[in-house]
Amino acid sequence: MGQDTIRLTTAQAIIRYLNAQFIETDGVRQRLCGGGFGIFGHGNVTCLGEALYDHRDTLPLYRGQNEQSMGFAAAAYAKYHLRRRFMFCTASAGPGTANLLTAAALAHANRLPMLMLCGDTFLTRLPDPVLQQLEHFNNPALGLNDAFQAVSRYWDRITHPAQVIQTLPAAIATMLDPADCGPAFLALPQDVQGWAYDYPTSFFEEKTHRIRRISPDTDEIADAVATLKAAQRPVIIAGGGVQYSGAVAALTAFAETHQIPVIETIAGRANMLNDHALNIGPVGVTGSDSANAVAEAADVILSVGSRLQDFTTGSWTAFAQDARIISLNAARHDAGKHQSLPVVGDARLGLEQIGAGMDGYTAPATWTNFAQDQRKVWDAYVSENTRPGNGPNSYPKAIGAVNALCGTRDRVVAAAGGLPAEVTANWRTLDIGTVDVEFGFSCMGYEIAGGWGARIAQSESEPDADTIVFCGDGSYLLMNSDIYSSVLSQKKLIILVLDNGGFAVINKLQNNTGNESFNNLLADAPTIPDPFAVDFVAHAASMGAHAVRADTPDQLAEAFKAAKAADKTSVIVMNVDAYDGWTTQGHTWWEVGTPHVTDNPKVRAAHLEVEASRAKQRKGSDAHPGRDQEGKFWSSGRRYGPVPRSFGAA
Repeated sequence: MGQDTIRLTTAQAIIRYLNAQFIETDGVRQRLCGGGFGIFGHGNVTCLGEALYDHRDTLPLYRGQNEQSMGFAAAAYAKYHLRRRFMFCTASAGPGTANLLTAAALAHANRLPMLMLCGDTFLTRLPDPVLQQLEHFNNPALGLNDAFQAVSRYWDRITHPAQVIQTLPAAIATMLDPADCGPAFLALPQDVQGWAYDYPTSFFEEKTHRIRRISPDTDEIADAVATLKAAQRPVIIAGGGVQYSGAVAALTAFAETHQIPVIETIAGRANMLNDHALNIGPVGVTGSDSANAVAEAADVILSVGSRLQDFTTGSWTAFAQDARIISLNAARHDAGKHQSLPVVGDARLGLEQIGAGMDGYTAPATWTNFAQDQRKVWDAYVSENTRPGNGPNSYPKAIGAVNALCGTRDRVVAAAGGLPAEVTANWRTLDIGTVDVEFGFSCMGYEIAGGWGARIAQSESEPDADTIVFCGDGSYLLMNSDIYSSVLSQKKLIILVLDNGGFAVINKLQNNTGNESFNNLLADAPTIPDPFAVDFVAHAASMGAHAVRADTPDQLAEAFKAAKAADKTSVIVMNVDAYDGWTTQGHTWWEVGTPHVTDNPKVRAAHLEVEASRAKQRKGSDAHPGRDQEGKFWSSGRRYGPVPRSFGAA
C-alpha cells in the first residue's frame, strides 16, 4: 500500500504543521507555538491568511500595528516562557518584512526563538518587477529577504512545497536548541505559498518536543572542580541561561552548599531574591558597588549561562587580570570567551556535576563575610537613592515607588536608554524570573511592545499578576502604538513614561566625555527653534488607555495603586530631571570610542582618562593582578577598602 497523503498548499502545510507541535516541560504538555502576530499585505494575505483563518482558535493571530513591534512582542513572549514556547510573525513582501529586521536582530542578540513567515517575490519571475520588489541587476535571485541571513539563526527560502518537510523540523530544532537558539526566517514567495503538494499525513501527526540537556564533558567538569577547590575568593556570575535551563534551584543550592557569593548579569536579574544572603547584587557597568567589589577581588569566577558581554565585564576590566574564569554554557562559542576554562553543557547538569566533585569545599568565611558586608553598604545606598524627597524626580525615585507597591509576581519590562541601568541597579527582586531588562540589543521601542508580548504570555498562566513597563520619552515617541494593541486585545499593561526631555542618558555620556550637550535633549537641538513637551497623557488616552500625570513620586505611587485596580492599560507620566538624580555609584569602566585628536581641552582630558583606565583591561593573559600597591581593590578609579590579609594582600 502507498503512503497516505493529503493535498495542501505550502501555506496550509506550514500552519497545519505548527498547529501539531507541542512541548512538555516538567510533565506539563502545551502547544509549542502560542500563535502569532500579523499584518497582512499582498505578500501574505491571500494564501497564508487563508491557512491561518482555519486555525484561528488554536493559533490566535494578534493584529499588530507595526511589524517591528510585533517582533519585539514575540521576543518578550518567548523570554517569559524561558524559550520553551514561541510566537510567529507574518509580514507582507517588501517594507512589511523589512520592518522585522530590527526585531530579528534583537531576538538574535538575546538568543530568543521567533519564527518569521514573510512574503517574497514570485519564484517564476513572470510578473517581475512587482510592487515593492528590490531589483539587483546582476543577481536577480538576491532580494530584501536575504538581508535576514545576518540576523537569523535559521534561514530558508521555500522554492517548492515539498521543501517544508525538511525545513520546518529544522527551524523548530534550531529555536529549541539551548546552544543555537534564536530566530528562524522563512521566505515565502507569493506563488509558492499557493502551490499544492501531496504531503504524507504522518507529517502532521502531533509531536511532543522536550528541551535537550547536554551533559558536560567529564574532563571539563574535573578541571572546573580542581580550579574551584583551589579558590580562596570564588564568585558565581549568574546569567540568563540559569533561568532558561531551569537551574535556579541548582544554582541556589550550589551557592549555599559552598557559601560562594552570587552576582547577577542584566539578563540574569531575578535569578535570586533580593534578600538572599548570598545575592551580592548586579555586576558590571550597570551594576552595584557590592558585586563589582567582589568581582574584582575574586580569584576564580564561575560564569553560569552568560555570554559575558561588555556591560557584564566592564569591557573586561571588572575582574582581576590573573583571575581564572570558568564558563559553564550550553553554547561552545560563549564557553570559551577570553581564555575561559570551558564547561560546555546544560547549566543545571553542570552545576550538579561540579557540586558532586567539590567534596565539602566551602569558601573562606572571611571572603563570604566581605561580600555580604559590601552588599549591606549597597542596600543602604539604594534605600537612600530611591527615597522620595531625596533630590529631584528621577528614575530611581519612580522605580522605588513602584517596587514598594507591586505584587511579587508582577513582571517588569525595560529596554534602552537610562532605565536599564537604573532598573538593574535599583530594583529589588521579589520573585524569581520577574525582570525583563532587554539589553542584549539595547533596543529603543521594545518597552511597550515587549510589555504587550509579555502580558499575552503572562495572562495564560498568571492572569492576576501585572506587567509593568518602564519607558523613557524617547522610546515612547519611537514606538507607542501597542498601547492601542493592549487595549484592543484586553491585555492590560501598566506603563510608566518618565519624561526627561530627550535622550538624556546619551546626553550624559556626551557630557562625561567632555562634549557639550548637542542634539540629544530637545533643548539642545540646533534645528529645534522652539522646543515643547509632548502631552503624553492626552496621546495615551487617545489610544484608549487610562492616563494621568504625576508631579511627584508620592503622586506616582497613588496613580500606580489606581492602575493596579484598573481593568485596562494605564499610563502614568512623570517628568524627571535630565541631569540630576542618576544612580552615581556601582559603575565599572566601559570602553567607548573617544577622539584621539581634538582642539577641545575637555574632550582631550576625557580621552586621556579613558585611556588611563585601559590598563585594567583583561587581555586573556596572566598579567598583573587587579589591585594597586596599597593592596586595595579598584574599579573606575574608586577603591573598595582594604584587603583582608587572608586574601593574599602584600
